[in-house]
Amino acid sequence: MEVEEVPVFLARKKAESVVTRSASELVLCADTVVIVGDRILNKPANADEAASMLTALSGRTHRVVTGICLAGPEGIRADSDTAEVTFCELEPWEIAYYVAHYQPLDKAGAYGIQEWIGMIGVSRIQGSFYTIMGLPLHKVYRLLKPYLVRSDTGPLMT
Repeated sequence: MEVEEVPVFLARKKAESVVTRSASELVLCADTVVIVGDRILNKPANADEAASMLTALSGRTHRVVTGICLAGPEGIRADSDTAEVTFCELEPWEIAYYVAHYQPLDKAGAYGIQEWIGMIGVSRIQGSFYTIMGLPLHKVYRLLKPYLVRSDTGPLMT
């Protein structure tokens, strides 16, 4: 399996585990991975691993891939989106500050772009900000679109 396929695989597994219990409802699942070269950076196990991941991202461009899966009455549909993120060179104290004061352990690649490290460390993004945050809303909308009812005032959920 290619590294870019992992988040879709994981999102699909999540959806499949829930859809049997709620087959008449829509179930949306997502999973995000950070990829440096061909290496996936999952959620770090501890502060040292978080600091190591951020050091590996410092001064480099990496890919963030979020897989989404929608399970509903019409079956299971999946998609993914990729964004590229470039970090400037991070000082060791900046990494230490972020690890100590934020929650890098619950984030793929040990960072949240919407947090302090994203504000001071990200020099460039190519792609959707929402993909990097973990839910590519433009792709979610496309999956949900068949379930929308249009009216003269716009779409309504059914």
